[in-house]
Amino acid sequence: MTTSHASLLLGTISEDQHSYLDSIHRVMSKLATEDYLQKIDREGLYPFEIYNSWIELGLFRIGFPEEYGGIGGDLKDLLLISQELAYWSYDIYSAYSVPLYTALTLLKIGSEDQKKKFLPSLMDGSIRLSTSISEPSAGSDVSAIKTIAKPVEGGWLINGQKLWNTAAGVDKNVLQVLVRTDPDGPPRASMSMFLVPNDSPGIECRKLDMLGRRGTGTYEVFFTDVFVPAENLVGELNKGWKGLLACLQTERVLTSAGYVGSAQKVVDISLSYAKERTQFGRAIGEFQVISHMLADMQTEVDASRLLVERAASIIINGKDAMREVSMAKLYGSETYAKVSNQGMQIFGAYGYSMEYEIQRHFRDSRSTTVGAGSSQMQRNAIASSMGLKSQ
Repeated sequence: MTTSHASLLLGTISEDQHSYLDSIHRVMSKLATEDYLQKIDREGLYPFEIYNSWIELGLFRIGFPEEYGGIGGDLKDLLLISQELAYWSYDIYSAYSVPLYTALTLLKIGSEDQKKKFLPSLMDGSIRLSTSISEPSAGSDVSAIKTIAKPVEGGWLINGQKLWNTAAGVDKNVLQVLVRTDPDGPPRASMSMFLVPNDSPGIECRKLDMLGRRGTGTYEVFFTDVFVPAENLVGELNKGWKGLLACLQTERVLTSAGYVGSAQKVVDISLSYAKERTQFGRAIGEFQVISHMLADMQTEVDASRLLVERAASIIINGKDAMREVSMAKLYGSETYAKVSNQGMQIFGAYGYSMEYEIQRHFRDSRSTTVGAGSSQMQRNAIASSMGLKSQ
């Protein structure tokens, strides 16, 4: 029986999956102590020790073909890993999920040379990967990006600014940057993606002082005449929008699996506290107002888990799951934010103390209803799938 915190409500976990989940659990139990998590949060330190342990475990090899250094596996494997890592910390999980999403996009639309060069390098720890899309004036409306790439001999020169980029400034990072390559073309038919090492001349990465997810870090990135060789174009020229959508459903269902893992942790620590904290001569969990709150919290987390599993199952079967993915993302993010708020209430004044873990979940969860597609955008997508037009 696995000691992992990952679970499925539908289907079963194989012996191989139990094995790697146990390995992840042992490593995270050793490294992701509360003292360590508090330190990286307070000091804004990237979790290098944990990331390096993932490289040793071969975590980034799971889900990728052997021909590029992988060991196989599918979306179900990645879903379980996402739950387990996010259970310890959503911030820590971001250090895994962002390189993973970027690599999956590269696997889907990258050239053979790019796959053979960058994927094995991610797996052995030589490089990291992250995505650079949003800009000051282009958040939910990605088509409004202004960062531009102009052709020059041997490649392209990139100029512009990106914002809200996870881990962009961490060493050895290669950014997958969405830029405009045809300034006069239609917004969605004039964008391209390039792989750009973050130590390229002309790049400046500034870490932002954020409310949560302070370890992995959020950056703004400035590009000033940054040269990118022609072979670093990912996918087709002016087909960046298509490339962006290539792994969108997979990305969002795995993001949602992360929400489930973190939300389950909130329920577990809140339940533990409610059993131990006494007031008026008995554990506060024995009061109906608290016990019913916890019952609702667990029910909503399990509902989130089911939505994730349903969306993942549809994707695995090769069918379009945009509606189901949007539901999983919407409900998962809002559940994590909601149970974190309820957990703060259960902890009372102690929850307001920086010494207790619940406050970190409260802060980290604030970003989930905005990042990776806001709740409003998910509702628009769901309404559209129902034949409604939302403005």
